[in-house]
Amino acid sequence: MLTQASFQSLLLLLLYLVSGYGQDGGFSGPLKPMTFSIFEGEEKSNQIIFQFKSDATNVKFQLSGETDDTFYIHPDGILYYSGILDREKKAVHKLQVEVLDAGGRRIEGPVPITIEIKDINDNRPIFLQKYYNGSVRQSSRPGKPFMYVKATDQDDPATPHAQLFYRIAVQLPKINNVMYFQINNQTGGISLTLEGSKELDPLKNAHYDLVVSVMDMGGQSENSFSDTVSVNIIVEENIWKAPGPVTIKENSTEPHPLPITQVQWNEPGAHYSLVEKEKLLRFPFSIDHNGIIYVTQPLDREEKESYVFYAAAKEDNGQLLAKPLEIHVAVEDINDNPPICPASETIFEVQENEKIGNNIGVFYAYDMDQNGTYNSFLQYKIVDQSPLLPSNDLFLIQPVDGIIQLGKTSLKKQDTPQYHLKVQVSDPAFTTICDVTINVIDINDQIPIFEKNDYGNLTIDENIAVGTTILTIQATDADEPFTGSSKILYSFTNEDFDGKLVIDTDPITNAGYVKINKPLDFETMPVYNLIIKAENPEPLVRSVYYNESSYAKFILMVSDVNEAPVFSQALYQAQISENAEINTKLITINATDPEGEAISYSLSGDTRGWLRIDGVTGEIFTMRSLDRETEKYYQVKVIATEKGGSHLTSSVYFHLALLDVNDNPPRLVKDYTGLFLCYPLSKPGSVIIEATDDDQQPAWGPRFDFSLGNNKLQNDWEISKINGTHAKVSTKHTNFQEKVYEVSVKINDGGKPPLENTVSFPVIICKCANDGWCYQEPDSFSGMPTVAMAVGTFLVTFLVIGAILTATFIHLKKKNKNSKLAQSPENVPLRI
Repeated sequence: MLTQASFQSLLLLLLYLVSGYGQDGGFSGPLKPMTFSIFEGEEKSNQIIFQFKSDATNVKFQLSGETDDTFYIHPDGILYYSGILDREKKAVHKLQVEVLDAGGRRIEGPVPITIEIKDINDNRPIFLQKYYNGSVRQSSRPGKPFMYVKATDQDDPATPHAQLFYRIAVQLPKINNVMYFQINNQTGGISLTLEGSKELDPLKNAHYDLVVSVMDMGGQSENSFSDTVSVNIIVEENIWKAPGPVTIKENSTEPHPLPITQVQWNEPGAHYSLVEKEKLLRFPFSIDHNGIIYVTQPLDREEKESYVFYAAAKEDNGQLLAKPLEIHVAVEDINDNPPICPASETIFEVQENEKIGNNIGVFYAYDMDQNGTYNSFLQYKIVDQSPLLPSNDLFLIQPVDGIIQLGKTSLKKQDTPQYHLKVQVSDPAFTTICDVTINVIDINDQIPIFEKNDYGNLTIDENIAVGTTILTIQATDADEPFTGSSKILYSFTNEDFDGKLVIDTDPITNAGYVKINKPLDFETMPVYNLIIKAENPEPLVRSVYYNESSYAKFILMVSDVNEAPVFSQALYQAQISENAEINTKLITINATDPEGEAISYSLSGDTRGWLRIDGVTGEIFTMRSLDRETEKYYQVKVIATEKGGSHLTSSVYFHLALLDVNDNPPRLVKDYTGLFLCYPLSKPGSVIIEATDDDQQPAWGPRFDFSLGNNKLQNDWEISKINGTHAKVSTKHTNFQEKVYEVSVKINDGGKPPLENTVSFPVIICKCANDGWCYQEPDSFSGMPTVAMAVGTFLVTFLVIGAILTATFIHLKKKNKNSKLAQSPENVPLRI
């Protein structure tokens, strides 16, 4: 009957045999330090780990160390465990194994054995708090966390079992289905989205609830464990706001720098700086680490009355936390500037007959202090008059408006032509004395008088040049010279002659010069009866009037001059299509003779003989076919000639613009004779061709269509359009011989009517040298002479020339001999 110990030994042996590992298997070996890894998890009974072997006989194995009533060893060396392994309770077990003989003496060991418990995902993540509270400022920077949530997982942190993944499962309220909050999946940091940074407003919604979920396995497994937590977020008002306008008194005597305002970021730790809006020679402001802004030196309002600059908040890396704030500083005025005179001397004029109380002028002083304030409020007072004739206080000044008035009796230029005043100008703190001069001027009480009132008759030719002076007139004025009272202006009182005459006045002598202002015409007006008036630009005083002394008369007679014909236009223009039929009427030229003579017409400069003109009617016709490509704009001169005795002529240009007709087929832009591809072709090759034609192209450029010239080419070649003028001709394969291929292409211009042309060009398939250029062997291509052919040609040519020379020589010799035989009575035998 088996004992319990014998039964257990038999069971272990059976498990060992069932495992399939024998003496050389992976679960047995000699006693030596070893480490074993075992997954935690379900309860196991007598789970074999390893069998140790010993070379000694009649021995037994013994286990010690951190067995924890879980790890055992059979006397035969089988290491096993029974129970449940839990890595979270104990991750490593340190054991020792030794070998004892029959007497219990140690013959091997103890040898350290390490058991590592490997993790399985048997723990779910748990948030550290039951709920979280946080707050965020509106307009905070998106992506920067304002709070964190934290969860833990007892599984091995080096395995995915403890890799946590955070996400926001719910946001309440969720306005317009837009998420205002986001979470870092790994750190649990909660921040605003871009929309949240823009839209969060405590006045609209001051409270938001989030449900945050955390999952292990990095959130990538369906078998992940998870946990959730509630997050309560309060939206607080944004304190990153521009302060109100700051006012600083100018020229402050307090110690500087002086704090004037403050800005503050929503969170501590920001770095503040000031940025100038306009470049100044000196920038009198600074900011400290607390956002307090200082003025660093006294300011002068008269130098600059206001400042605008920006305050910026940045992170440690220099990145802006938000849009900089605009700071406005106004400089408050103090009364630190005296009144300033408008000039070193201010001059006014007053007529000698001015009435008492009339205004003479307005005296304006100014003050550099702020306009519209008490500091720049000025008052005026006359404190001195020179001379005191005929009495003092001749002049008054209004204290506030500065208006100078005549205070007493009218002035006389003959008595005192000039007065000097001292005007006191005061503001509440300062007084300034200004100099004012008043000139008494003559009044216009004398009229201009002509030296004679009748300038008689004058006859001139109608073709007199414009600008010619035909008459000098003269009037005088007894008022003060070089004033508006004595200056004389001349004018015609009966200007019914279209401004053909004009009168200029000499500013020194007041002489008048009658000049031709426009061409005269005998046929229109042969006689001018002119009345000339002399007057002053300054109005006459009351009771004085212009009379007959200020008027003169003059008769101008225009004599007739035979004049050349006159065209109705300065330039004649027409346009016509270049394919217009011969004898098409283009235009009618019209000229008239001022004297009424008949006119004949002719053309000059018709270099191409395209036009003819009817000599009587002036009608111009086409006489030959036109060609826009030869002359786009054609110009001829039309000559009109009097048929009377003088035969005077005049001319005008006729411009003819030719409109294009699609009458030129497309063609290649150049001779493509150097196109080649390197043999043998490693891949399909291509060449580029360009087309053009001589017709006028549209503003958007030509639009040519390309196709192969015949169907036979389609097996080896293809063509594709690049743009309106270029096409690419490509090989379809690489199986080409080393020779010259003639490629033909059809080009259609798409015009109205469309024209098509078939062009051809050679493409050489040739061996290429190292420099990439085509190298052609002498006998490589058909149609090209070889060396033997060239030598043969040379020899044949030489033999032909020799034969011709020989025949010629024999012919001449025979002729010479016959001549001699005819002259000699004896026959000379022929020698061979």
